[in-house]
Amino acid sequence: MTELYHRNYIDGAWVDGGAGRLAVDDPATGEVFAEQAVADAADVDRAVASARACADSGVLAAMRPVERGRMVRKMGDYLLERVDEIAVLLTREAGKPLWESRIEVEGAARYFEYYGNQAETVEGRSIPLGANYLDFTVYEPFGVSAQIIPWNYPLEMTARSMSAALATGNACVVKTPELDPLTNAYLAEAAEAVGLPKGAVNILCGHGREAGAALASHPGVNQIVFTGSVATGVAIASAAAKNVVPCVLELGGKSAAIVHRDADLDTVLSSVRWGIYFNAGQVCSAMSRLLVHQDRRDEVTEAVAEIAKGLSVGPGVERTEFGPNMAAMVSEKQRDRAEAMCAEAQREGAVAAAGGRKLNRPGWFLEPTVFSGVSPDMTIAKEEVFGPVLSVLSFRDDEEAIRIANGTDYGLVGGVFTEDVDRAMRTAQQMRAGQIFVNEWYAGGVETPFGGYGKSGYGREKGREALWNYVQTKNVAIALRK
Repeated sequence: MTELYHRNYIDGAWVDGGAGRLAVDDPATGEVFAEQAVADAADVDRAVASARACADSGVLAAMRPVERGRMVRKMGDYLLERVDEIAVLLTREAGKPLWESRIEVEGAARYFEYYGNQAETVEGRSIPLGANYLDFTVYEPFGVSAQIIPWNYPLEMTARSMSAALATGNACVVKTPELDPLTNAYLAEAAEAVGLPKGAVNILCGHGREAGAALASHPGVNQIVFTGSVATGVAIASAAAKNVVPCVLELGGKSAAIVHRDADLDTVLSSVRWGIYFNAGQVCSAMSRLLVHQDRRDEVTEAVAEIAKGLSVGPGVERTEFGPNMAAMVSEKQRDRAEAMCAEAQREGAVAAAGGRKLNRPGWFLEPTVFSGVSPDMTIAKEEVFGPVLSVLSFRDDEEAIRIANGTDYGLVGGVFTEDVDRAMRTAQQMRAGQIFVNEWYAGGVETPFGGYGKSGYGREKGREALWNYVQTKNVAIALRK
């Protein structure tokens, strides 16, 4: 994977793209280090046709589930055996610290392990209709799963959807992100290495306006998975609706953590460290709003600002060890957008307790940032920054905390920090979010379902719930002869 030019993978072959090539930048330097083939609509047609032929042949669905599951698990093993080389490439194309890239590769492998193990657990049921009938359900794969991948976790998010799709017998067409498409080639290699049939995995890079749009609207696609912006999600869902194709949409969030007066400060600070500064805050479920009881506002604000100021920021390749460090954002455009939102926050009256500016050095770096004096009506409190920017708000009582937390269009995740179990449970009931963390941001794992309310999208990924995205229910009713 050290070559300078990377091709797409369609119908079991490495191919050029009909739309030419695009440059892949290193976010740590801003310089081009590789090129990627760019697919056009005709390439999408060929990829869908390949997946369609594989699905229609029944080769995946006909396998005994345990055998299919073993192949999926081996794809994860393939990644783990190459974790060091994949992590270096991921850091170069996505900008994240090398130790974070290793975590992403390991996370991708974990999805293949988990869903490979789940393959033989997708079972139907018998429905009693009386003595004269035998009635049962079976689950069948949709056929062709189209997966449009975000740039913040390019390898892990592909693994998340691909592993579940393959485990349930679907063929996949993956559209990788333009900013960091390179590491997905390892998944094509893994599919070949474990013996998956031709057409089971197709991976191509293309611009959203052409390849993405062609894939979302393609009549040969049976199901779509998308992670990204609300605007793009609406466009994809609209295109899919014309073909009556189901979607799973994960569209981001503006997630709030409520810190009550009795919260343990060290616990809160640990969660802030990971909740907003991991992957430079480019996480859909990031802790972007910290709602602190007014009696502890100053104490907590000062402490989280010290965390931000204490983070070492620089090139990801130099950050090899787990620790208090952060690397570049993925692109100049993303960095500049986040910085512009910081400037707007200060114009609206927020105070930069830490950071708020880009670093004066090559690459796409933004200071780890904390804003105090934020009110719920400010743009910084309502719109997703998708960067290392934390907004601290205050509240007087439980009712106000819930009102502020639920006061955006999003509803992906939420959190509460308190020693009061009753309060934690009441908060979990009242917060409008798909996943609630109590006393630890990002509690849970591959096994726990993930998805949102409101404009955070619909459908669930991760956990067993995700399996039902990739299968449809068939009922068989038999009238017995008397």
